Amino acid sequence: MSEARPQEAWLRGRIEGVPPHLMPVFHSFAMVREDLAHYTEGLTTEDIWRRTGALPSLGFHLRHIAHSVDRLVTYLCGDQLSDAQIATLKQETEPGTATLAELLADIDEKLSDAERRIRTIEPGMLNEPRYIGKKRLPSTVLGLLVHVAEHTQRHLGQAITTAKLARETR
Repeated sequence: MSEARPQEAWLRGRIEGVPPHLMPVFHSFAMVREDLAHYTEGLTTEDIWRRTGALPSLGFHLRHIAHSVDRLVTYLCGDQLSDAQIATLKQETEPGTATLAELLADIDEKLSDAERRIRTIEPGMLNEPRYIGKKRLPSTVLGLLVHVAEHTQRHLGQAITTAKLARETR
């Protein structure tokens, strides 16, 4: 694992072409890509899927980051989950065999797709209502923008800790 760390994304200023009201989400996604590349470097497929006690594996966290972003952005765009998204959700906790490269590529693909979809959010839309799940729990566009950024960071932190545990418990 290399030691040199770049300045965190949110401290590097504006991202060209991203409006200010969307910048925190894009900074969050940049941190996810960079921190996961750094903290998972050199881990094996066995490391990724090994559980420590009752804690979920790193593979779970990596899957969850990718697919929770996809689900949250679906709600953000005013849609409900597809059957495929629901099926993926139900399988997230299952042990897997995907390699680190495959899991990181999936995260990058889902984040890139989310960024494309999020770019359609105009400032005047921030207070528009959005509804989550079958129970149609109320939120807003702004609430979902904040939640997708903070939820992704929460799981990034868990993934970093789990990656460190995986390295220590070889």
